[in-house]
Amino acid sequence: MSADVETIVVGAGVVGLAVGRALSLAGQETMVIEQHALIGSEVSSRNSEVIHAGLYYAPGSLRATLCVRGKQMMYDFARENGVAHEAVSKLLVATSDAQIPKLKAIQEVAHKNGVDDLEPLSSAQARELEPEVACAAALLSPSTGIIDSHGFMVALEGHLTSRGGQVVLQTPVEAISRGGNGLYTLTLGGAASGTITCRTLVLSAGLHVSKLARTLAFGGRYQVPETFYAKGQYYALSGKSPFKRHIYPMPDGAWLGLHATVDIGGRCKFGPDIEWIDEIDYSFDAAKLEKFHDFIRSYYPALDASRLHADYTGIRPKLYREGEPVPDFRIDGPEMHGFPGLVVLAGIESPGLTASLAIADVVRDRLIG
Repeated sequence: MSADVETIVVGAGVVGLAVGRALSLAGQETMVIEQHALIGSEVSSRNSEVIHAGLYYAPGSLRATLCVRGKQMMYDFARENGVAHEAVSKLLVATSDAQIPKLKAIQEVAHKNGVDDLEPLSSAQARELEPEVACAAALLSPSTGIIDSHGFMVALEGHLTSRGGQVVLQTPVEAISRGGNGLYTLTLGGAASGTITCRTLVLSAGLHVSKLARTLAFGGRYQVPETFYAKGQYYALSGKSPFKRHIYPMPDGAWLGLHATVDIGGRCKFGPDIEWIDEIDYSFDAAKLEKFHDFIRSYYPALDASRLHADYTGIRPKLYREGEPVPDFRIDGPEMHGFPGLVVLAGIESPGLTASLAIADVVRDRLIG
């Protein structure tokens, strides 16, 4: 029995679109299905848009290897496809002498990850680059950058459709089953109510992947990863940016602190903060900002709080609860769950944007070699 479509990718965020592109380029008939009216409406459009260098992640992990590999792929893709981007660089700052050993430890981890371009700076050297920054020492990361994430996704979609692929919007997937014929049947909601079948399936549904994967009858062979929601608020700084580069404080566990980033237009914003929530909720609590004033002033003493205002919120799909160790990305193929032609992507948060093209290559290789 033939399938309606050879390959379906559920989720038209940056990773889903990158996977759809990679499979189309490999000759697969590919359809990307998205529940919203626009591509990248959730995690992919509500982040810092930073191209990460690969400084923090455990050596040998998927986060580390795919970030470092994906970083160069992203710069190459953006340059070749006219996507706005810039290697603005980043200062990772120790705001006290007590933090300097942690700064050196991060440099050692980065070196193990293949990031060899970090430059240690004294306080005076850091201020030569960024006069408004305050620190005891810093690391300069020249390969950290910024990208127009929407422009990147539009370019990915263009590659996909130029090879005969499709992106179908406003089509929520409510349930998935696998028949004895080896085909996956997707039950669709909304105006496209009905079913569609495929032989190869990639679940790249971000915040919703756990709920969707649980509709498949895996039995006891496979435990679907549980997704937890971490909400972050971003605060924009009106007027001229005090920085030309991203400024990052020392990370606090998995949280990278309320850092300053400079976007493609030169605008400065701070964020994200972090709040663990049970349900998807993009509302903005402006009252939270006041408690971060002192945090920001630890590396930007001249902050004028009257220039800060609410910008947007984002929610990250995490595979751990508050206080738990940070696990790796999950790219679960048939070797884990026993279902041929299926890949489940879970916990693809930061540095998922940077790693997206590299993740897509891994998915392609696991499905079709």
